[in-house]
Amino acid sequence: MTDEDSGLDFSMVIASTVHDMKNSLASLIQAHGQWIKQLPEVHRGTPEQGVIDYEFAHLNGMLVQLLGLYKLGVNQLPLRPDYHELDDFIEAQLAFHQEVLASRGIVARYEVDDFGLPGFFDRELIGSVVSNVVINAIRYARKAVLITAGQVGEQLVISVNDDGPGFPEHMIEKQTDYVLGINQSSGSTGLGLYFAANIARQHQRQGVPGHIEIANGGELGGGVFRIFLP
Repeated sequence: MTDEDSGLDFSMVIASTVHDMKNSLASLIQAHGQWIKQLPEVHRGTPEQGVIDYEFAHLNGMLVQLLGLYKLGVNQLPLRPDYHELDDFIEAQLAFHQEVLASRGIVARYEVDDFGLPGFFDRELIGSVVSNVVINAIRYARKAVLITAGQVGEQLVISVNDDGPGFPEHMIEKQTDYVLGINQSSGSTGLGLYFAANIARQHQRQGVPGHIEIANGGELGGGVFRIFLP
C-alpha cells in the first residue's frame, strides 16, 4: 500500500475543519452583534452578555492558534515583517477586545516609551499572540490590564500586565517547557505559550531570535507576559 492509499492526512483534515469552524464562528459573532444592537438598552451589558462575549473571543483565539500551530508544523506560516507604529498597533488590539473588557468591568490602557522608532514585525502574527495573551489576562484580571511597549537593549519588548493572581509558580519555573500537558483544574495545556514562543523565534535579526518570558509582579502586581523582538 502506498502513502497515497493509506488514508487521509488527519492533520490536514483537522486544519480544514478548524478553518471552517473559524468561519462559522465569525458569522455567529457577527449575527450575535447585530442581534444585540436590536435589543432595548436595558437588556444590554448583562453579566451573561459578558460571558458570551468573552467565550466568543476565547474560541476565536484558540482556533487562530490551532491554525497557526498547524502551519508552523508544515512550514507554511509565512513571515511578513514591516514597520508599524506601536500606538496604532496596541490601540487596535484593545479596540478589538473593548466589548469584552467593558462587560467584565476591566479598564485597559497602554503605555509606549518614546524611543522614536516604529516596531518591525509581522503585524498579523504578533497581533494574534498579543490578542491571545490579552484574552488570558481578561480571564484572570480583577480590574485592570496594561500593555506596554519599549526598547530593552536592541530589542522591542511588548508586555501585557494584569492585576490578577499571577501565573502558577510551576509555569514560571518550567517556562521553557511550554507544552505542560492538560491542567485538570484550569484546562490549560501551555500551547498558547508554545505558539507565542515559536512566533517570537520567527522574528530574527543578525542571527538573534525573539523570545518570550512570563513572570509575576510587574506594574499591576499580577501576571506579566513579555515578547522580545529583535
